[in-house]
Amino acid sequence: MSVIKKTVNYVSEGERSSHPIRHFAPILSVIVPFYNEQQVLPEFHRRLTQVLDALPEHCEILYVDDGSSDTSLMVAQSFPSTTSSIRCIALSRNFGKEFAMCAGLEHAKGQAVILIDADLQDPPELIPDMLQAWRDGADVVNMKRSSRQGESWLKRFSAATFYKLLNRLAALDIPENVGDFRLLSARVVGHINALPERNRYMKGLFSWPGFTQTTLMFERDARFCGETKWNYFKLLGLAMDGLTSFSVRPLRLATFVGAGCALLSFGFGLWIIVKTLMFGEPVSGYPSMMVVMLGLAGVQLLSIGLLGEYVGRIFVEVKQRPLYLIQSIHEKQPVSATKVVEDASVSLMEKVS
Repeated sequence: MSVIKKTVNYVSEGERSSHPIRHFAPILSVIVPFYNEQQVLPEFHRRLTQVLDALPEHCEILYVDDGSSDTSLMVAQSFPSTTSSIRCIALSRNFGKEFAMCAGLEHAKGQAVILIDADLQDPPELIPDMLQAWRDGADVVNMKRSSRQGESWLKRFSAATFYKLLNRLAALDIPENVGDFRLLSARVVGHINALPERNRYMKGLFSWPGFTQTTLMFERDARFCGETKWNYFKLLGLAMDGLTSFSVRPLRLATFVGAGCALLSFGFGLWIIVKTLMFGEPVSGYPSMMVVMLGLAGVQLLSIGLLGEYVGRIFVEVKQRPLYLIQSIHEKQPVSATKVVEDASVSLMEKVS
């Protein structure tokens, strides 16, 4: 895939306040990947634009349609113009959320970039607090969930276990209970976009560049409507991507287990030889032999499967296929705040009359 070079125009704090609306490089880009979210998109857009219209900075909204099979794309393209520019990027098929976020990051023009889901579990009303943390010098603003409403105890337990395991195995500190909802500065986005890898576990990649980070706590709401697109099989696959993308320690662990089994087998075999020579041994031990053989076979198959996960990722990398393909880009330029107020007043008068 061709590398897209971006030039970001940095402005001072005084210029931000004196020019609340600009028709060129935005200060803030909000990336919204979605897949079959036609029911929640209108309410999400209403709440998001209500927040962005109150900001002094010029903003842009990037809706990334990950091959939705319903009318989500048409809903997003029908949103009226606001003080923020709106771009709808339609991928040619369902590539997955990780790649939809990559598409948004590569097309974002803002000095600060916020990723947020369209299901309203992550409140858009927290964006001003995230921007303030960025103004205070943070390159990455992590949004940590203090509670996870609408999720079962099994999902909460499995998520906590996964993060502990990942941080123990990976040579990287990935914040626990921090999803994709976060703010990234332009230079962090630039480093992420420059990464050549095709196997992308974005929560790890967001933490990999480092730089100055801060964490804000928030209570995560339940979905506004609809059902989650992530079942346990998809979450298990995502967890495997995270473990194999940022650590080779599972391979080392398999090596240590294999070495330990070999040493135990050698010791047990030596004991059998000595015992047979000294005391003799009747023909027996079939159950114990089967247990040992099946146990060793299970360890071997597990190790081969783990090795296959890494080989499969090498296979994907060497093909060098693009992360995604774009079908269309629909863009709406921002309008002045005065015009937005006038249009809202006219609409209200029409409803009253």
